[in-house]
Amino acid sequence: MTPPAPVPVVLAGARGHGRWHVENIRRLQAQNLARLVGICELTPLTQDEFGGELPAQSSDFGALLDSTGARAAVICTPIPTHTPLALAAAERGVHLLLEKPPAPSYAEFRRMADGVAAAQVACQIGFQSLGSHAVPAIRELITEGAVGRVTGIGGAGAWVRDEAYFRRAPWAGRRRLDGADVVDGALTNPLAHAVATALALAGSTRAEDVAGIETELLRANDIESDDTSCVRVSTVRGGPVTVAATLCAEHDGEPYIVVHGTSGRITFWYKQDRVLLQRAGHGPEELRFGRTDLLENLLAHLHDGTGLLVTPDDTGAFMRVVEAVRTAPDPAPLPDDAWRRVPGEDRRVVPGVDALVAAAADRLSLYSELGAPWARPAHHHPPKEVSPR
Repeated sequence: MTPPAPVPVVLAGARGHGRWHVENIRRLQAQNLARLVGICELTPLTQDEFGGELPAQSSDFGALLDSTGARAAVICTPIPTHTPLALAAAERGVHLLLEKPPAPSYAEFRRMADGVAAAQVACQIGFQSLGSHAVPAIRELITEGAVGRVTGIGGAGAWVRDEAYFRRAPWAGRRRLDGADVVDGALTNPLAHAVATALALAGSTRAEDVAGIETELLRANDIESDDTSCVRVSTVRGGPVTVAATLCAEHDGEPYIVVHGTSGRITFWYKQDRVLLQRAGHGPEELRFGRTDLLENLLAHLHDGTGLLVTPDDTGAFMRVVEAVRTAPDPAPLPDDAWRRVPGEDRRVVPGVDALVAAAADRLSLYSELGAPWARPAHHHPPKEVSPR
């Protein structure tokens, strides 16, 4: 068989997290799978910044797709631009890797997903943790009853972010910008993988799998969005999915998901593809897995029809969480005595929050139920009618 010709790819957003995509496309280029033919940036990259000979550049995404003959595009731009750029690619028949979160609201997500489906282009959403081979392996362990009946799934993310993190871009730390939804926040952006991965392990990834959502959104930093928050999703299948997150941790922690069963538990450190299986009658087993790169998976799909790992509809339940965060009351500022500045580190810490995040994942409880003195009772989001797709 003749090897496939490298797929011409355009990257929208090559700075910040986009630099990771530049390196990844270079890796695939070295394997003759892809060819970077264009970069879309409002301010062109310099050759020094790019680190080599630059492909075509333009601030007009549609014109760049037209002039380069791109067959695939990677979109790594501010959240409010995702839907218009995805639709611009779709109407040109260009296949997509769209960074997470796919959209800032459920309505924008539906507009994007419906437009992509109508254009019959492939679209992969960039939840890289869902490319981990641990995900299907854990689902199989659950199906086999390795830890008994699953009673719920917890997620914990305790990260350290300095105040400059919230100044890195005009949309950072914002719920809205110039009248448009942004919905940046601990649960919806930096620790979005914890939410999406927990929902995947619960077998509840589609919008119609969600029965109800409770949110507690707070902030220690002087921002609009939440930096210390938790969510509990009631699923149609049963057990709750509870995820707690903070960007004001005392110590930077490795985020994880824990599957609670009647006769054991499975812990998954999703950034490390590392799993700990603890079950009655057995010693603890540590398992390590590989992962499939999502752009590589998209290119394989275009070449031979390999199934996509993260379609838009597979992120519908996650988008219901984004919508719940969007429509919740604005995050409450934590009282002054609930946080402190770290000398010389330009960051705010909520003392005791690391233990609270872990307890929320362990007990499937919200901060207010764990007795956090600064927490407010959960905001309930009743289930809404959603498109059955």
